[in-house]
Amino acid sequence: MRALALALLLGSAACGFQLRGTASLPFETIHVPNATAGIALEIKRSIQAGTDARVVDDAKAAAAQLLFLEESRRKDILSLTAAGRVSEYRLFYRVRFRVSDGTGGDFLPPVSIQLFRDMTYDDSQVLAKEAEEQLLFRDMQTDMVQQVLRRIATAKPVAKS
Repeated sequence: MRALALALLLGSAACGFQLRGTASLPFETIHVPNATAGIALEIKRSIQAGTDARVVDDAKAAAAQLLFLEESRRKDILSLTAAGRVSEYRLFYRVRFRVSDGTGGDFLPPVSIQLFRDMTYDDSQVLAKEAEEQLLFRDMQTDMVQQVLRRIATAKPVAKS
């Protein structure tokens, strides 16, 4: 049993596997306005728990400001049955944001990220499909938080002209 555990440990180390750990952001403090719900709240929590930056409540005390310009969810019909009933939906989740330094410069100019998931649909399972839709949107929001944090981690101040 120990030999198997040792083999797994060595195998995962050899393939380059590494735990995510803390992200390194290009600033020490960040202000996230209106972080009371949605993606802003989840981003704030992720920054506090998984990065070396501090979230501050005062915008003037922050080296950077994360501003969410848009957050939208949409559901489109993907396919229909021969009888004209919906058989699949495509769920879209879009976030547009920017990271500024508070003095007119940008760490990250406005960026838009869009995610989508496909979902089958059945009229006989309406409640279950509504619950599945909400679960998929929550999953997309969690994925979006990770993508936003990765984008912020690569940000660099733009030189002012």
